[in-house]
Amino acid sequence: MARPPRTPKPPRSTSRQPQGLPDRDTLVNYLRETGEADRAAIARAFGLKGADRRALREMLKELEGEGTVARRGRSGFAQVGALPEVGVVDVSERDADGELLVKLVKGEDAPLVILAPDREAEAGQAPGLGDRLLVRFVRLESGEYEARLIKRLGQSAHRILGVIRKGRREVRVEPVDRRVKDSLLLSAEDGEKLRDGDLVLAAVGAQEKRYGPHRGKVLEVVGREDEPRAASLIAIHSHGIPTGFSEAAEAEAEQAEQPTLSGREDLRDVPLITIDPADARDHDDAVYAEPDTDEGNPGGWIVWVAIADVAAYVRSGSALDREARNKGNSVYFPDRVEPMLPERLSNGLCSLREGENRATMAVRMVFGADGRKRSHRFVRGLMRSAAKLSYEQAQAAIDGKPDDKTGPILETILKPLWAAYETMKKGRDARSPVAIESTERKIVIDKEGKVVSITPRTSLEAHRLIEEMMIQANVCAAETLESKRTPLVYRVHDEPSPEKLMNLVDFLSTLNIAWTKGEAPRTERFNRLLDQVRDTPHFDIVNEVVLRTQMQAHYSSDNIGHYGLNLARYAHYTSPIRRYADLIVHRALIRALKLGDDGLTDQDVAMIKDTAERITAAERRAMAAERDATDRYVASFLSDKVGATFQGKITGVTRFGLFVRLADTGADGLVPVSSLGGEFFIHDDRAHALVGERSGARWPLGMNVEVKLTEATPITGGLLFEMLSEPAPPDRTAPRPRLGLRARNDRRPGGGAGRSLDRGPKRGQTEKKQSKKKGSRRR
Repeated sequence: MARPPRTPKPPRSTSRQPQGLPDRDTLVNYLRETGEADRAAIARAFGLKGADRRALREMLKELEGEGTVARRGRSGFAQVGALPEVGVVDVSERDADGELLVKLVKGEDAPLVILAPDREAEAGQAPGLGDRLLVRFVRLESGEYEARLIKRLGQSAHRILGVIRKGRREVRVEPVDRRVKDSLLLSAEDGEKLRDGDLVLAAVGAQEKRYGPHRGKVLEVVGREDEPRAASLIAIHSHGIPTGFSEAAEAEAEQAEQPTLSGREDLRDVPLITIDPADARDHDDAVYAEPDTDEGNPGGWIVWVAIADVAAYVRSGSALDREARNKGNSVYFPDRVEPMLPERLSNGLCSLREGENRATMAVRMVFGADGRKRSHRFVRGLMRSAAKLSYEQAQAAIDGKPDDKTGPILETILKPLWAAYETMKKGRDARSPVAIESTERKIVIDKEGKVVSITPRTSLEAHRLIEEMMIQANVCAAETLESKRTPLVYRVHDEPSPEKLMNLVDFLSTLNIAWTKGEAPRTERFNRLLDQVRDTPHFDIVNEVVLRTQMQAHYSSDNIGHYGLNLARYAHYTSPIRRYADLIVHRALIRALKLGDDGLTDQDVAMIKDTAERITAAERRAMAAERDATDRYVASFLSDKVGATFQGKITGVTRFGLFVRLADTGADGLVPVSSLGGEFFIHDDRAHALVGERSGARWPLGMNVEVKLTEATPITGGLLFEMLSEPAPPDRTAPRPRLGLRARNDRRPGGGAGRSLDRGPKRGQTEKKQSKKKGSRRR
């Protein structure tokens, strides 16, 4: 791909440029070559002084009026429509295919350009509408430009999502993002068109006074703050989640046809079943197990995992493919799903519905009695699900409570599945993946969109059965593609960094738990640690710190293995309806095994690294949006319980306060350090605790506490608590914090606990003093 020549700098000597006032064509050519220049630079280039400079100003004014030259900022000029090699842009809109379009910040005349991520950039949260970016403009072979991401300069720095608040004299936009503190002031004309409580996307304008609010302009009304489903709506807009589908993509989905046996193996006699959450709308995996009759494998099992053949419907380069790649994955909110594929596919032809013929990419795996996989083969087939079960149904049947649906298949299908899983567990136990415990919460919303309950999700053996069978199928995909030397997108997970391990060792020493410095961070070592503290009061806190020690998994075209699962090669293959990574792996298998003409293309291969970066960014964008929506729904649920008391646990310790997670709902809120009493607290990051400077009283991570809810703000998802419990007593084995200047002054005559101490130190003073003390300890 050709890159435009680097923009030359304006000449420094008069020998490179004719002296004197240039004619119009010469001036335009100069601007074309330099890309952008202000009047002073142009005057220097042509050696202009006095009257010639005034004439230059008039010439630029005329060219601007004719539309030949355009402004760039306050004093810069460029040829109309010109793009620099590198520039600052705003993400301004999406095209019909869902691609983000960017526009130069300093250039009203500049064209909209499609945004593509820079291939050397680290994957992070994907850009969204309203973001400001530094990009490199690259001319493609077609003559058009694309913008390649270099650096993100700020999320929604110049556009905010907010709520209209109408006062007697003014109308303001209050941001829904807790991190944005300043509201925007709207004109009277804009205010008349809006209602109090409207959710709007607004552009940040100029600041009329040095310390006053910025002016704003409403770009779009996206809903109402009192709508029951406002939480997910805010998350979608705040994080730039792509929504809907283009007409072209919808048309392609509607043209999809029922599968036939052509080019497929008939698997309809294999009684595969789906086991999913009770409220699942799409079913992309089915399982079946039977004893292996091979005399050479006594006690062994054959396990089938059949996955929806999405690649048969979403072909590389199609409108469906472009939008699926842009979305990266489906995004799941408590009240809605923003799917990666149109409903015609995601809930139709690609969903393994009970009793209906479906195209599948299946893997047949053979396990020995020791639980280790002996062989596998992939099949492109036609299947028909024998039953659709929920996790709860399947588990109840195994536990001796079958219903009308599970009763007839208990002996023939369910019990063999569980027996196969019992064998597979031997292999998993020998592998020893990291066994961190986590509790998920289920938000139940009624038809009107109101949160009626928040309950912990029960972890069943049925969940673990499906999880292990999917993991093994994913391993088979990676192994097959590696053996065929076919490029693929791996799911990788690095081992903990040395810095994180040192932090863990320091923390464990505060609990008198030994971990030898320099010891290799093997997964079984973490599991031994968790088993060591399982029946002690320290289990929750150690489990939390071990979780924070782990790195974040991501997608990559280069394999480093999956540390958490303790697997040398791993790829996502089992959910192509909702993850683009799995679709790429399916296409790679089709190409490697010569199972059709709809496999991975040469262009797909060339873009494999870029695809891995894109879908990693999309995954993290989705996670952030889902987390924000959940926080808002939880705050909405608790908004009528302000003043109530709750039992909770300290799950985060920072310089500015304690994060507490409520036991009943799993809601997280903040206890500000200023509300903890009249003492100055030091943040001991080694022990994950706030420590009283005078008394040594401690607020450690993992401590069970009682709190009172003082504030719940559904629009931002914020919760504030007041601490009702007493702190833990001083740790006599820990070094006593030195008395700071503030505490020593308190001992002087008349220097008792005054008003400022009751309110707590100012944040700036707190951070300054804490950082100083932490530094002295480290030295």
